[in-house]
Amino acid sequence: MRTGMKNIRFDPNTLSTPYYIVDEHLLIRNLEILESVMDRTGCKILLAQKAFSMYALYPLIGRYLSGTAASGLFEARLGREEMGGEVHVFSAAYRDDELDEIADISDHIIFNTFAQLEHFKDRALSRGKRIGIRVNPECSTQAHDIYDPCAKGSRLGVTAANFREDLLDGVSGLHFHTLCEQNADALITTLGAFEKNFGKYLSRMEWVNFGGGHHITREDYDIEALVRVISEFKAKYGVDVYLEPGEAVALSTGFLVSTVLDIVDNGVKIAILDASAACHMPDVLEMPYRPNVIGSGFPKTKKLDYRLGGPTCLAGDIIGDYSFDTPLRIGDRLIFCDMAIYTMVKNNTFNGINLPSIAIARTSGATELVKSFGYEAFKSRLS
Repeated sequence: MRTGMKNIRFDPNTLSTPYYIVDEHLLIRNLEILESVMDRTGCKILLAQKAFSMYALYPLIGRYLSGTAASGLFEARLGREEMGGEVHVFSAAYRDDELDEIADISDHIIFNTFAQLEHFKDRALSRGKRIGIRVNPECSTQAHDIYDPCAKGSRLGVTAANFREDLLDGVSGLHFHTLCEQNADALITTLGAFEKNFGKYLSRMEWVNFGGGHHITREDYDIEALVRVISEFKAKYGVDVYLEPGEAVALSTGFLVSTVLDIVDNGVKIAILDASAACHMPDVLEMPYRPNVIGSGFPKTKKLDYRLGGPTCLAGDIIGDYSFDTPLRIGDRLIFCDMAIYTMVKNNTFNGINLPSIAIARTSGATELVKSFGYEAFKSRLS
């Protein structure tokens, strides 16, 4: 066991690598924080499944949260079948052949344009669904263009210039989603723009969805500011408020355990692992994002530096450069932190690399293997 691993609540040598493992104790800590926000404000918080869809834990999550947020038919089905509670769906565009099933499954259906609203509204309302329109406050508060719905030319949400007050009959709510891994100050800024551009329509609304990207369970998050702004907004407009964080639910609860397969020295010491950035943690390449490794530091902060790379043929399958107190050896196990979110939902089998197994570190101390994968998981995605 490498230095720094003594603080984890599971034995990393129990299962074959690579595997994701979610610490139930840490998940409950997050859920209690989110539940306290709901209790103090009367808002409702939904799990955004696009970030975390480990449905083995949905019964636990459902005891704390109000339901799920989905991006389409399959996520809506998963939320309905595995958690229950409310199911809210937003899609940039719905398919004709899926809308009826989505309407049968969901409680709220949110449309991205007034054209989609006009096309599908009657079918949704005839099934007793509450419908909403997504708006774009045109207020960027982040630097990640790939995750900024308010970036110039965004396809997401109706701008003030394109808003159609004449088409609001039957619409009971407005939705905006502009944040990514941000604190309450970004929400406050966004709400100012939202009220300026769309506040005049709120007297006709029953609910407003503040979307996701709220890092509520992060240590430095200003929960008091969040509670205050939700409470003030509800009192001012007399509407229900929803939040749909994904990351905040499972933030810092999961790990990816990997094994060193080989050590290469081509002017840089490189440890090749059985875990891949390209296959198992795509945000490392997309964001980019540098996950912490237990027992390591940034380059030059410890005795020995290593570049950690995956086993695929992609030259850029590099996780990052890390520093260690002792030499890495073939067979060592490395533990990557914060590997519950945007990992299982994004992973792939490029190069025929196997998917990591999925496990839970139970509060009882037991390690439970939930699912493992093999050749069929790779072959079934091909033809």
